[in-house]
Amino acid sequence: MRGLRSLTFKTVLLACSFLAGTAWAQGQDSADEAAYDDVDDVIVVTGRAQRLYRVGETDTGKLPTDPLSSPISISSINEQLISDQGARDAQDIYRNISGVSVFSYAGVTARGFRQEEIFFDGLRGDPYAGFAVPQLYNVSQVDFLKGPAGMLYGPGAPGGIFNYITKKPSEDFFARIEGVYGTEGRYGGSFEINGPIANGVVGRAGIFYEDRETPRENTGSQTIIYDLGLGLDLGFAELTLQGTRYEQDLDGNRLRGVLVDDDGNFLADRWWNHNEPDDFLDLVSNNVQAKVEGGIGESISWDIAVRYTDSEENQEYHEPRDPIDTDADGVIDFIATREFRDQTRAEESISFGANAIWSANFGAIENRLLVGIDHFNGEDVFDYDRARGPGDNVLGLSLITPAYGLSDRTTYNLTTIADGRFNEFTRQGTYLLEELTIGDFTLIGGVRFDRFKDVGFDDEKATFRVGGVYRVRPDVSIFAQWAESYEPQGVSDQDPLRGGPFDPSEGEIIEGGFKTQLMNGRIQSTVSVYEIVRSNLLQNSGEDPGMDGFDDLIAFGEVTSRGVEFDLAADITPDWVLTASYAYNDTKVTGDSGEGGTDRIRNRVGDRFANAPEHQFGFWTRYQVPAIKTAFALGGDYVSDQLSLSGQTVQSYFVFDASIIWSPGPFDVMLRIDNLFDRTYASSGFLSRTGHFPGDPRSIFVEISKEW
Repeated sequence: MRGLRSLTFKTVLLACSFLAGTAWAQGQDSADEAAYDDVDDVIVVTGRAQRLYRVGETDTGKLPTDPLSSPISISSINEQLISDQGARDAQDIYRNISGVSVFSYAGVTARGFRQEEIFFDGLRGDPYAGFAVPQLYNVSQVDFLKGPAGMLYGPGAPGGIFNYITKKPSEDFFARIEGVYGTEGRYGGSFEINGPIANGVVGRAGIFYEDRETPRENTGSQTIIYDLGLGLDLGFAELTLQGTRYEQDLDGNRLRGVLVDDDGNFLADRWWNHNEPDDFLDLVSNNVQAKVEGGIGESISWDIAVRYTDSEENQEYHEPRDPIDTDADGVIDFIATREFRDQTRAEESISFGANAIWSANFGAIENRLLVGIDHFNGEDVFDYDRARGPGDNVLGLSLITPAYGLSDRTTYNLTTIADGRFNEFTRQGTYLLEELTIGDFTLIGGVRFDRFKDVGFDDEKATFRVGGVYRVRPDVSIFAQWAESYEPQGVSDQDPLRGGPFDPSEGEIIEGGFKTQLMNGRIQSTVSVYEIVRSNLLQNSGEDPGMDGFDDLIAFGEVTSRGVEFDLAADITPDWVLTASYAYNDTKVTGDSGEGGTDRIRNRVGDRFANAPEHQFGFWTRYQVPAIKTAFALGGDYVSDQLSLSGQTVQSYFVFDASIIWSPGPFDVMLRIDNLFDRTYASSGFLSRTGHFPGDPRSIFVEISKEW
């Protein structure tokens, strides 16, 4: 409690300082507003600078709400910010979200906890089958709902959930063609067109292609996205149909890290790769989605959505094992054993959701009631063959002078580990959410009942959420919330030979803070203080009481995450815009099972969780010069030191990126530089035998586009 009180004091002090400054600034509104009104509607790219990165109402919290009226913390990244930052995949935008940093592959650390669950358009189900990072070409907005979201979305980690909002067809005609060329042999292009097709019918079509050699040895990336959409006016409702196909060919993958010493210094060049030139990770994913939206009078709105996904991911790669010191100088320089893995994951799923909102006023009371259901059913099939070490003809690899091509996979002695291993999982929920507004007060409460089923295991769970908002004045609000989440244990952990089945891991949050939209909305900010308690994690007991060859697992006590977050989006002048985010987080074990202590819990060493930095800071600022039709942008991403899964230090880093955007007409030109000062760093850590994930070196590309 002493730590939390300290955080609260610091937050209140920061809040008072910020409000004092902005209160003075608000007194300048009259003079400043005239300057803003004189700005042309079209200056560089698509709009006035002060409108570039704004996200207003969002329905990721299930009830579409102005941020100042919601007790939920949601960070939203819009299409313009994605474009200005030259972002191609999800990892390119994490700097914009306080409390979120890279963990591995598509996973992140969110408020101290590993998080891998993502949603598309509010529906559960990941079109990227596990190890591929979501691409952003057909995404118009990324929302991150912070904290436990069990009442709203069902099973998930307590740090929060991502909701990717895809581009939809609309009546506004729009067409864009784009080409890109850059370092590392990067080239590609895209095209999209949107607009009316016939009376009551609108459509959208797009294609994206990009090919590049990525920095690590033997690696490359080719991505193709086909995207179609059709909108129909049914009279009583609007129907949107979408179809998307993702193809990714990643050479020299699945990538692990580069080995480090205990202080986090790389033991090999950051370009080093444990994979052979003919290793790969290939993904093909087909997705079809339909959504119908309508209303009954002015008081009832409803929507029904369904998505079908069929994905297959094929991998052949070499896993590093047994690092050794060959010359006895105290420094590891060779991977004595590599493990070849030939794996295929085929996933098929269907996701369904339906919501109805009833709005009615009772005198001075404004009421909104949400009733919803969702259902998710998925199946996956896993094939896995393995060869390990010289005994199976798999050669080791030097860290200093790697010699590729000496291992011949046609001679490997393969052992089948999984031959069509099948798993089916079902998630279904029913929820009720009530919102009451009385004058300047808004109260919200909800309950959800879930049933979940995996192979050989099923259970049910109820989760709750309550919150409140007080509008201090029209542009400042104070909020607080309490919410719950849960996450079923992994299928393999439910094995009776390991002591299963086990109850789900559970989480709950207490959060409070304030939000602003000062100076007629030109300064938007959120400050929040939170405490998340997660219980019933599993750990290896190190004992096999049944003598069955498997160590039993035991349910762990609790882990507590406390933190402070600050997000800001500000129009400094009519031509200068800034976004910034800061997060402080402290995640520690605060209780154990009483059965063997806490020293073997996964993702933890000592009293800190892996890849959970205490401090994170990100910013993006853009200044436009209308006279020369050019905008200059600079961004930075700071992450403090972390610990890997094996307890090795992951050193802190501060990386800068920059863009220059020139719009002379009829074409727009963007020059993008990532890792401006070519900083060598690791974004996160894994196991000691697989090393840390190196950040990309400096890269440059030019993007030329034309819009109609």
